[in-house]
Amino acid sequence: MAITEIIIQYITGLIASGGYFFVFLAMVLESTALPLPSEAIMPFAGFLISTGQFSFLGVILFSMLGSLVGSLISYYIGFYLGKPFILKYGKYFLLKSHDLTKTENFFAKHGEKTIFISRFIPVVRHLISLPAGAAKMNIFKFSALTILGATAWNAFLTWLGFALRENWDQLEQYAKYADYFILLAILAAVVIIFQKRIK
Repeated sequence: MAITEIIIQYITGLIASGGYFFVFLAMVLESTALPLPSEAIMPFAGFLISTGQFSFLGVILFSMLGSLVGSLISYYIGFYLGKPFILKYGKYFLLKSHDLTKTENFFAKHGEKTIFISRFIPVVRHLISLPAGAAKMNIFKFSALTILGATAWNAFLTWLGFALRENWDQLEQYAKYADYFILLAILAAVVIIFQKRIK
């Protein structure tokens, strides 16, 4: 079993027994570049809504706060310590240098709006706060865009988990294909923009 799968099983067990605090904690970890996909955590919380253990409002509120806190931690790591710290110690959090480079390039090309957009993009959403901090992005704008993007993404995944109920764990498998589709759509958009610029 992969390390990520073990972590997911452990975290979902904590959420089932520990309530909203562990929804908050899981999303803090997810937003600080740890290999903990929201595609596995939030649908499980949605399933627990269907059982009556959670409320939709409570899940959205605590997951949003967790995403914000985790993103702010990464933001300030980038703000004060920068890329050298990540390259040196990122391996202990299963971070790859090329993932960080790809995220930095994405932020450089598309600017501050990526803080919102990145919540819907695999890999990038875990790392985008680091280059935002390194670029000294306005903290209030960063926080507002993080809240908007995280709330939209978390609510979508929670709703899917609620709809799937006992089959919530199947979403993680299908999410991989959705991630590929999103990446292809972004690539196609970049190609179209590039062609227009050349013309």
